Amino acid sequence: MKNAPTSITSKSGRVFLLNSDEEDARIREGIAADPDTHELTDEELSQPQPAARTSGRPKADTPKQPISIRLAPEVVEYFKAGGPGWQTRIDAVLREYVASR
Repeated sequence: MKNAPTSITSKSGRVFLLNSDEEDARIREGIAADPDTHELTDEELSQPQPAARTSGRPKADTPKQPISIRLAPEVVEYFKAGGPGWQTRIDAVLREYVASR
């Protein structure tokens, strides 16, 4: 009888170590002993899963448009000196300018 592999390699070359039979048995015992969980059946595994929640900030109602702009070095240095959020501060200054026109 041929021994089961101890690892598998993905197409990208990443190596995944497989559990031994003893480790699998301990895991199954832990699942059976936990009243809040159970081992999934093949039928449960074949059911479509709910969409995963996305992380990060919520989508804006009016998303900003990414652009490339050339600014004088002293302008960039001034706004960056204020720390994170420097692009937002530039946007605020430009909005104020537009509103005044």
